[in-house]
Amino acid sequence: MMATPATPDAPAAPAPDIRGPVHPGWLRIVHWLNALAVVIMVTSGWRVYNAAPFFDFTFPNGITLGGWLGGALQWHFAGMWLLLANGLLYLGLNLTTGRLWRKFFPVGPRGVARDLVAALRGKLSHADPCHYNQVQRLAYLFVIADITVLVLSGLVLWKSVQFDTLRTLLGGYEFARRIHFFAMALLVAFVAVHLVMVALVPRSLIAMIRGK
Repeated sequence: MMATPATPDAPAAPAPDIRGPVHPGWLRIVHWLNALAVVIMVTSGWRVYNAAPFFDFTFPNGITLGGWLGGALQWHFAGMWLLLANGLLYLGLNLTTGRLWRKFFPVGPRGVARDLVAALRGKLSHADPCHYNQVQRLAYLFVIADITVLVLSGLVLWKSVQFDTLRTLLGGYEFARRIHFFAMALLVAFVAVHLVMVALVPRSLIAMIRGK
């Protein structure tokens, strides 16, 4: 939604009166559990990657988790189950409560382009924290799809023989490793942008902690 600048003849509209919580309690819980799972998965995954890198770089050990390959794998599996269970809970509650359709749709190219231009010009309104603009909707739908790819490719890396059909669909074990890596990179990029937006709109962090 594009903000309307105030003029002498048309004063700016007041911020909406938000009586209920911006985010329900269940959403705040799964959000922070998901954040924990992502940190565990990414930092332990970097240590696992360092054991057999397929690019000409490795991640500094100081930002990885696990201490060694075996320890990193244990952390990675623990994070995997938390991410999977928490993700299924998130999707299930969004579907059963109807929140998925209310918050993330409609979304389309024109709406995304309009809101993106408004955001780049600093004219995108954040007066109503209950409302997601179309750039936010697309970003959240993207990260849901990206985590799904992470889970599917991770299953191939974890149990390649048992998930033979899935391994074939993903182009084989080595190609699945690369899919997993790039899906991780996209998730990290999303988190980085998300943190920048939180810094620009601090009330969004307060709402995710207190609910309003």
